[in-house]
Amino acid sequence: MTFRVEANVSEIIEALGTCSVANISDNLDRAIGAVGIRPFSKRTRLVGRALTVRTAVGDNLFIHKALDEVFPGAVIVVDGGGFDGRALIGEIMAAIAKSRGASGFVIDGAIRDVEQISVGDFPVFARSSIHLGPYKNGPGAINVPVGVGGMMVNPGDIIVGDADGIVAFSPDIAGDLLAATKKQAEKEADMIRSVANGTYVGAYS
Repeated sequence: MTFRVEANVSEIIEALGTCSVANISDNLDRAIGAVGIRPFSKRTRLVGRALTVRTAVGDNLFIHKALDEVFPGAVIVVDGGGFDGRALIGEIMAAIAKSRGASGFVIDGAIRDVEQISVGDFPVFARSSIHLGPYKNGPGAINVPVGVGGMMVNPGDIIVGDADGIVAFSPDIAGDLLAATKKQAEKEADMIRSVANGTYVGAYS
C-alpha cells in the first residue's frame, strides 16, 4: 500500500520533522507516545508515514515482506510484542530499507548489529538489542493497526522521532498540530532568552 501525499501535506510532514517530539507530545495532551522505544542510530531525527508490521514473537518473515512494500518516506513500524529475546532486524535489513527509500525503523522488540547501526545515518528506534537472530516462519500482517510501546499506530499515520523517543498521529490533525507546536516552540524560545538575560519570572507568572 502506497500513501499518496499531497504537496501541502508533504510540506507539513517535512516541517513536523524539525519539531521537538516533546513539544508535539505536549500538544497531543501529553497522552500519546511510545514507552521504552529509543534511538540506536547516530541520526535520531525521524519523520514519515507508517508502514505497519505485526510479527510473531521473535520472527521477522513479515518484515522481509514489508520491505517489498516500502514507499518513499515510509517508517517501518514493527509490533514485535516487546519481545527482546531475538533481534528482528540488523545492519543488512536497515541497509535494504534505506536503499528502497524508507525513512527509518521503529521496532517494539530487539535489533542487532548495534555497532554498525549506531554510526549510521539511517534512523533505527527499538526497545533493546541482542545478538540472537530471528525465526522466519510467520505468521504476521502488514498494514494493520499495531501497538508499539503502548502507542497505537495506524497505517499511514505520521511518525516523528528524536532523541526523546517516538510519537504517532493521524495526518488529519497534522496541520493544526504543527501550528500549535510551532507556537509552543516560540514561547519556549522566549523563556530561554529571558533566563539568559535575567528577566525570567517563572512558568506560572
